[in-house]
Amino acid sequence: MEEIERLKEDEQEEEQKREDEERDEVSVKRVHVFISGRVQGTFFRAFINRKAEELNLKGWVKNTKDERVEAVFEGEEDNIKEMLELCYEGPSGAKVENVEYNDEDLENLKDFEIKY
Repeated sequence: MEEIERLKEDEQEEEQKREDEERDEVSVKRVHVFISGRVQGTFFRAFINRKAEELNLKGWVKNTKDERVEAVFEGEEDNIKEMLELCYEGPSGAKVENVEYNDEDLENLKDFEIKY
């Protein structure tokens, strides 16, 4: 009986080790984004907020005084790439002219929010 329990514990430890190694292989990054065009008054921030939550990204989005939308995304690199593609599309009422972004150091944000 003890032998079976020990084998089960060993299997669980090995499974946990594999999961940890897979997690370590995932590249996590942070990007700071500025989106220009007809992007304010088009529900762009709500669109970004919804997509960020779907992609499990952390960060924030806000309107700027110069009529752009500014955002920061932290998360898995593949999810950030997908979000950047969505920034070029925007919601149906928007007309995106340009998306600028730069990599930044991670701050390990805890959630995603719309800033006002």
